[in-house]
Amino acid sequence: MIDSFKRIAIITGATSGIGEATARAFLEDGFGVLGNGRNEKKIRELEREFGNAFRGIVGEAADEQVIDSLFDRAEKHFGRPADIVMANAGRGLGGTVSTVDMDEFRKVLNINVTGTLYLLKKASEKLVALQEGSYPDTAADIVILGSTVGRHISPFSTAYGATKFAVHALTEGLRREIGPKGVRVTLVEPGIVITRFQETAGYTHDLVKDFHMKFGPLIYGYDVADAIHYVVSRPPHVHIGDFVIRATRQDYP
Repeated sequence: MIDSFKRIAIITGATSGIGEATARAFLEDGFGVLGNGRNEKKIRELEREFGNAFRGIVGEAADEQVIDSLFDRAEKHFGRPADIVMANAGRGLGGTVSTVDMDEFRKVLNINVTGTLYLLKKASEKLVALQEGSYPDTAADIVILGSTVGRHISPFSTAYGATKFAVHALTEGLRREIGPKGVRVTLVEPGIVITRFQETAGYTHDLVKDFHMKFGPLIYGYDVADAIHYVVSRPPHVHIGDFVIRATRQDYP
């Protein structure tokens, strides 16, 4: 049992990209982090690097048993419940309405929407209970990774954008439901961020090269992580509910 951390965070998709960068930003500021990812090797590397400050659970972020175990393991290891939950895990998918691969879309829908909904449901139950009698002396945060293509649909990733539109709706509904109970719900809408996302989404080399030419210099995971750290570091009565972060030259989406 460890009780020397500023805050305790659960982060899905913590083994790469924005999730890993955010875990590192939190850890560097004295937070304890319980991370989830499918890459067991990376999970173990982070545990060795950060010692007792980081613990990981390997598994699919859309698996309800995995999600349940995140909350149980965080409280058991750190000695108190998590007060930050970051719904970060997700997949991209290139393709228009007329060209999308339906089998791949079903997989993306499951992790991006169904898995996120269950995580938000679980997080809301835990954090509302945590804030009863504690707010405004303590902060509790749910941070959800959306996308600018969930705000402005883009033809090169229409089906993926539709899943992010759904995530945005879930986030706003949750904010209205539990914000009055002292839990901050924040939607993060990144533009093009250079991570492994482009590779797993099936974006072509030429398309990514075009992003660099049109919009560069592009942003990286640590740029988004820095903004997320700022959000959760505000006083408990200050809520940054929705922020868009893009490369300066990215005009659309």
